[in-house]
Amino acid sequence: MKREFVIFLIKKLAKVLFTVWVVTTLIFFLIRLMPSNPIQQYVQNLVVQYGMTYEEASARASSLFSIDLDANVFSQYIRYLQQAARLDFGTSFLSPGVQVSEIIAARLPWTLFTVGSGLLLSFIVGTVLGAIAAYRRESWYEPIISGVSSFLSAIPDFLIAIFLILFFGVFTWGGRGSIIPIFQLRGNFSPGATIGWNWEFIGSVLDHAMVPILTYFFSQIGIWVLLMKGSTAGCLNADYATIARARGLRPGKILGSYIGRNAMLPIVTEFAMRLGFIIGGSLIIEQLFVYQGIGLELLKATSNRDYPLMQGIFLIMTVAIVLSNLLAEILYGVLDLRIRAKGGSRHA
Repeated sequence: MKREFVIFLIKKLAKVLFTVWVVTTLIFFLIRLMPSNPIQQYVQNLVVQYGMTYEEASARASSLFSIDLDANVFSQYIRYLQQAARLDFGTSFLSPGVQVSEIIAARLPWTLFTVGSGLLLSFIVGTVLGAIAAYRRESWYEPIISGVSSFLSAIPDFLIAIFLILFFGVFTWGGRGSIIPIFQLRGNFSPGATIGWNWEFIGSVLDHAMVPILTYFFSQIGIWVLLMKGSTAGCLNADYATIARARGLRPGKILGSYIGRNAMLPIVTEFAMRLGFIIGGSLIIEQLFVYQGIGLELLKATSNRDYPLMQGIFLIMTVAIVLSNLLAEILYGVLDLRIRAKGGSRHA
């Protein structure tokens, strides 16, 4: 059995490495097909504004951005792969001299905090409500839970963000003004806050992150309610549930210890898959709230053609998505021996 699992794991790791290489290659060449090369613009400005020769301007650009402008695309690609293998993404075009890895390390934790918190809270609340809605399907509140969940799952996250901005920051209630001064909560924390593990800074971080977290929460909770409701409904008439009811166990005990535990198995693997989309799920939301996370940084890099920063962020996103899928497949392999024996999964 251990040998089978090792073979299963080796195959999946090989698949991960191959997928990351393919996606990284596509990203590298697609980025260079974009118009308006920032390096060439910089060289042209030096020639036009400062009267430098093209050779002098190219030499300055090469030293400033640590790039060989005369190298062909294939040589740049080989060099990029060598650097990426060492987690060296080069320096940013927009911030010369600043390592891309430093920018990612500074911005990524903020995105993980907001999107991760919203995802985790929506998962916990959504699975509980979904289990209750399925087990109490004859109750008066089941249509409300199901209806609201279906409505929320159909709304794009940016529309939810706009509604929350209007609800909390624009509408006035009873002549007392808005509930939250949302336009003063741009950024990750207040400018005057002292960075550190103190209550002033922690409170400021929570104030600025509250509405983005609510956005991620409402955009995900409907999905978890519907998934959990469907999974629980499929377990209601299982043999173990029938035996538990025949033994006279309390409904809460049956739901929590028998039905809920088995219904959670496919939901947990779905949660593992969605972990990989944390980074990419913040692009529009961080722009709306001017939240300084990795999503907003990627938008800036894309609009300004900052190739090294774009490549670094896209690579991190690719690795996160592929690893989350690997985690989901491993969970399926652990939970279902038939999947492990076949060396695949229903998500493969």
